[in-house]
Amino acid sequence: MSVSTIPMICYYNGQIVRTKTDVEYEGSETCIAPLMIPIECTFQQLIDMIYSKTTIDKRRFNLVLICKYPLRNGNRFQPFPVRDDSSVREMLDLVNTTTIEEIELYIKFVRVKAQLNQSVGGHEDLSVRDHYNAGQSVYGCGPSTGAVPNTGLDGDDDDSADEEGNDQDVNDERARDDVDVDENASSFRTFNQVLENEQGIYVSAQAPYCDVSNHQDDETLDESSPGNYHLPPTPQFEHVENLDIVVASCWTPWVQHTTGCSSGEFVIGQVFNSKSDLQEAVKIYSITAHQEYVVVASSKKLFVLKCKKAEECHCPWKLRAMVMKDTSLFVINKYTGPHTCVNPCLNRDHHQLDSNLVASHIKALIKAQFTLSTAAIQASVMEKWGYQISYKKALDGKHKAIRQFFGDFFQSYTELPRLFLAIEQSNPGSIVIWKTLEINMPNTEIFQRVFWSFKPSIEGFQHCHPVISIDGTHLYGKYKGKLLIAMGCDGNNQLFPLTFAITEGENTDSWGWFLACIRNTVTQWMGICVISDRHPGIMAAMSDPHLGWAAPSTYHRICMHHFASNFMTRFKYNVLKNLVCRAALASTERKFDKHMNTIGRINPEALQWLEAVPVQLWALSHDGGRRYGLMTTNISEVFNSVLKGARSLPVTALVQLTFFRLNGYFVARRELGANRLASDERFTPYVDAQIQSRVVKAGSMEIVLYDHVQGLFHVKSRRGQIHRLNLHKKKCTCGKTPIYGFPCSHMIAGCQHRCVDFRLFVESYYTTQSYYDTWAYLFHPIFNEDEWPLYGGPTIVPLDSMQRTGSGRPRSTRLHNEMDVREGKTSITCGLCKQMGHNRRS
Repeated sequence: MSVSTIPMICYYNGQIVRTKTDVEYEGSETCIAPLMIPIECTFQQLIDMIYSKTTIDKRRFNLVLICKYPLRNGNRFQPFPVRDDSSVREMLDLVNTTTIEEIELYIKFVRVKAQLNQSVGGHEDLSVRDHYNAGQSVYGCGPSTGAVPNTGLDGDDDDSADEEGNDQDVNDERARDDVDVDENASSFRTFNQVLENEQGIYVSAQAPYCDVSNHQDDETLDESSPGNYHLPPTPQFEHVENLDIVVASCWTPWVQHTTGCSSGEFVIGQVFNSKSDLQEAVKIYSITAHQEYVVVASSKKLFVLKCKKAEECHCPWKLRAMVMKDTSLFVINKYTGPHTCVNPCLNRDHHQLDSNLVASHIKALIKAQFTLSTAAIQASVMEKWGYQISYKKALDGKHKAIRQFFGDFFQSYTELPRLFLAIEQSNPGSIVIWKTLEINMPNTEIFQRVFWSFKPSIEGFQHCHPVISIDGTHLYGKYKGKLLIAMGCDGNNQLFPLTFAITEGENTDSWGWFLACIRNTVTQWMGICVISDRHPGIMAAMSDPHLGWAAPSTYHRICMHHFASNFMTRFKYNVLKNLVCRAALASTERKFDKHMNTIGRINPEALQWLEAVPVQLWALSHDGGRRYGLMTTNISEVFNSVLKGARSLPVTALVQLTFFRLNGYFVARRELGANRLASDERFTPYVDAQIQSRVVKAGSMEIVLYDHVQGLFHVKSRRGQIHRLNLHKKKCTCGKTPIYGFPCSHMIAGCQHRCVDFRLFVESYYTTQSYYDTWAYLFHPIFNEDEWPLYGGPTIVPLDSMQRTGSGRPRSTRLHNEMDVREGKTSITCGLCKQMGHNRRS
C-alpha cells in the first residue's frame, strides 16, 4: 500500500560523527524535530518545513542536510547529502526500498554572511549592469560566485601570456616557482593552526568514531560558498609515532561542483572573484567533461580559451572573459558550449589537471595533515577526478601547497633568527648557537649551521640516564642539509629529545661542532655515555681531546645494528651476523667468549675483523653498565621518523615543529608522572613490569645461604643454572644487575630469602619522582609575532650551492646497506614488468 507521507526525525544543535560502519549525531544540546514529509515534497518545501518546525533563524543560518543512508552490504550507514529535488526523492524512497521505517536527517548550520542580494544557499548575486557594458543584468551562480579563497597559483603580474599560455608543454615547469605567498600572513600563526588541526579538530583517533563535520578555521572556510559545506574528511593522527602513516583514501566525494547552470555549463555574465578563480573553475569543468582546452589569449584584463580539438573536430566550444572596470572581478562575456567533440581514446592524465590545481585540491588536506604522502595525494586525485597523475606532478602540487601555508624556503632562513629570539624570549635559558659565513655583501651572511636546545630539555636531562644517542638525517626541502639530533632516555625507557642542529652535511667538522655545542652549553656530565653509528666524523670527534668527549671523561659506544650491518656488508653470511648479535647482547664474558669461539671456527677472518674493534664499544658484557642496556640508536632513529614529514618543510616550520612536539611530550608525560606520584607508585611502568616478571621467576629458584653477613648465596634456576650472589656488593654472576640498573631475578630471590627490600637495588633514575622531575619543566607559549624582539643582526641567506637543482622526487642520498634489505628476500623485482630476477635498469 502506498503512503502519502513519510515520518522523519530531524536532529540539530549537535555534530555529526562517523565510524567505519555508521553515522551518528551527538552533542549535549542535541534537539530533535519530528516531521511528516509528503511523498512529493521538493527540496525547497523541505527546507521551509524545517525552518518552521525548529527555532532556526533563516535570516542568520543556511541549512546543510545530511541523511543517514543505509548501504546494501550489511548493517552499514554512510552520510548522504541532500541538496536538491533529486536527492530528496532518493531519500524519501528509502522507506519503500529498504527496511527503514523513518528517516534520520542531520542538520548543520552555516552562518549567512552579509552579501549583495543574497539568495538561498549562500550564492552571491552580483549585478554586472554597472560594471559591464554588455547591456545584460545576469547574476553569477555556481561555486565561483561565492567568495572562493584565492589560491594565488595562476595569477598574472604583467600583460604577457601567463603560465597557461600557448606553450602548454612547459606549464608545470614554469609554474613551479610561481606560487604566490601572502607576505602579510604569519607563518608562525599558520603553523600553529596546522598543528592544532592535526591534534584537536576531530574526535580523538583512539575513539571508535571520527568527526565528519569538518569544522574549519574561519579564515580558511568561506561558509557562504555551498561548494565548501562538505569538504572531504582527512585522516588525523594524534600519536607522533604514526606521523609517517597516511590513509590514502577514506573520504567521500559528497559535492559535485557545478558551474553556471544546472547543466554544468558556464553562462554569459557569470562573475568570478579573480582570474585565478576563473582559471580553476575552467580547469575543473574541463576535467569533469573529460575535454581539454588551449589558451588563445591571456593577460591581466583578458582571458580567451577554445577547445583543443577545435580545428580537428570543428568543436565550437569557446570562452571569453574580461575584467570588470575598476575591479579585479572577471566576467564571462562570450561563451559557446558545450563540447561537441569526442576523445579518440582513454587518457590516464589530463593536461588541465596540473600541479596548481592539485595544490588547490589538497590545501585542506595539507593543513590537516602536513605529512600527507605523495601516494595519498595521487589516490585523492584519482578518487575525485578519475585520473592517475604522475608522482612528479603530485609532489610539485604538495610543495606548492606547503609553500602557501609555511612560506617560502629562501625567506625562512631570513626569518629564522627572529623566531629563535622569540623562543629565547618566552623560554629563557634556551640555547641557540649560529655559525655563518661572511660574504662581500653588506649586512648579509651565508647560513652554515644552527644549534638549538630548549630550556626544559636541558633541565630535565639531569634526571635521565647518563646516556645520549646521536644521529643525523637528511632534509628534503628546497635546500639540502642535515638535521643532527641528540636524544636521552628517561626512567621509563622512553626517548628524551635533547638537542638539534641544522648543518651543511655530516662530516668531521660538523659533528665536532655539534658535540662541542652539547658539551659546552647543555651538559658537562662526567662519565656520560654516547651511542652512535661508526660515521668517520663521529669517530674523529669523539677521540678529539679538545672537544671534551674523549675517555675517560666520557664513554663512547656504537650501535649494535650498525655494527652488525657493517659486518654483514663485509662477510655476507647471516649465521655469522646472528652470532655477532648474540655476542654483543651477552651479559657475561663467558657467553661472549663462547659465541666468539664459534665465529672463529666458522670463519677465522671474521673473528680477526671483530677483534680489531675495541670490544667495549659493541659488547654488553664488557660495557661496565655505561649504556644501561641500550644497544642501538633506536631512540634517535624513532624521533627521526617523527620528523620525517617535517623534513621537507622550510626551516622555520621545522624548528617550530620541534618546539611543539617536545611540548606535547612534556605535557603528556608530566601528567603520567603526576598521576603515578598521586597513586604512590614508587617506580616507572617499565621497571615495574620488569621487576614483576623477575619476581615470578625468583619464586621457582632454589637458594643456598653461605654467609648471612655478606649475603653470599648460590641460586639455582629452574633450568639448572647456578649463579653466585653477593648482596653486600650488589653482584651476581649473571651480570645483569649493573648492566640494567635494577635487580636480576637471582638477586630478588636472595632478597626474599633474607627478607631484604630488593627495591633498594633499583637505581634512582627509575623512580617515579625522577621520572616526574624529568618532565616537570614547562614550555611557555611563544608570544604573538608582533611582540617578538627585533633582530638587528645581518640578514641570513642560504648558500646557492645547497639548493636542489632537479625537479620532482629528490634522488635518495641514503647509503643503503644490509639493514635496508628485508630478511628472507633473495631476489629483486622489476618495477616495470613486475617480474622477478631483474630490475628496471637491467
